[in-house]
Amino acid sequence: MKDIIDFSSRDLLLGYTLGIFPMANSADDDSVMWVSPKKRGIIPLENLHISKSLRRKLSSKKYHSTFNKDFFKVVSHCRNRKETWINNILVDKYIELHKKKFAHSVEIWLGEELVGGLFGISIGACFFGESMFSLKNDGSKLALVSIINRLKSCGHKLFDTQFFTPHLGSMGGIEISKIKYEKILKANITKNIKFQHTDNEKEFLFAPKKI
Repeated sequence: MKDIIDFSSRDLLLGYTLGIFPMANSADDDSVMWVSPKKRGIIPLENLHISKSLRRKLSSKKYHSTFNKDFFKVVSHCRNRKETWINNILVDKYIELHKKKFAHSVEIWLGEELVGGLFGISIGACFFGESMFSLKNDGSKLALVSIINRLKSCGHKLFDTQFFTPHLGSMGGIEISKIKYEKILKANITKNIKFQHTDNEKEFLFAPKKI
């Protein structure tokens, strides 16, 4: 890990292509460090697991998702979590990348109420999930379902979650070695895949059919 204070959004993109990612120690930290863990978390897109209770929630059709409707609000909710690694330096860089159509958000709505969301960076056929939040039960899980459906439809091959957690594991997340991660990254980072940047239309959440 190496502390950095002055860096550009272009440097940030380069870091992702090299298999490293930025973190701050806290929201109030005045520097950022590059992180390259020995184990990496990913969610294989074909491995999405949806529990019975979450499937019932999806089937209720009470929730819908949007993409890039309120990127700043999603990042702000992630930054304001009790435990966060996002500081003001990173907020500014993510907003720059959003304007350049590299950073994207998904918002989960219950009627007109924002109840969850997620944001990340898309480069080639790789999506680097940065952070997510829930304001109601399962808000972040619904965001994961929505983003994975979108990534599959766009042709992405890697959903990088940085670290493995039990929460991600319950959705199909796994932990792989740094070497295996770098092989997957190298095979997909230069592919010509585009994440549809702005649509803002309501997209009703659904659970993939069981096979």
